[in-house]
Amino acid sequence: MKAPGTAYDDDQLGKDPQPADMDHYDDLPHDADHDNGGVHINSGIPNRAFYLAATGIGGNAWEKPGQIWYDTVTEGSLPKDCDFATFATATVAAAEKRYGSGAESEAVQQAWTTVKVLG
Repeated sequence: MKAPGTAYDDDQLGKDPQPADMDHYDDLPHDADHDNGGVHINSGIPNRAFYLAATGIGGNAWEKPGQIWYDTVTEGSLPKDCDFATFATATVAAAEKRYGSGAESEAVQQAWTTVKVLG
């Protein structure tokens, strides 16, 4: 989660293809041969955003940051075709709803900005 794209560099497997930010997003076709549009390949981007938010907030990842992500996915308002920007905006809103507009929401916003999902 900390450094997508660095998990392996192997003669047989090749190099870890996960991008760490939107500049390196891999826009693949939506079929089984291409990871259904790259859902696993591109997961490094939101994974890194979570890592950055968690380290920015501090404490155990399952406490405040984990609660923010949990609130986001269980609230029931995410569309089934949610993109990264929609999810990012929802996590910032969840942080503000639970903790107010302070350090937690700022850390979440900064994390998504760092991975270039939010401006």
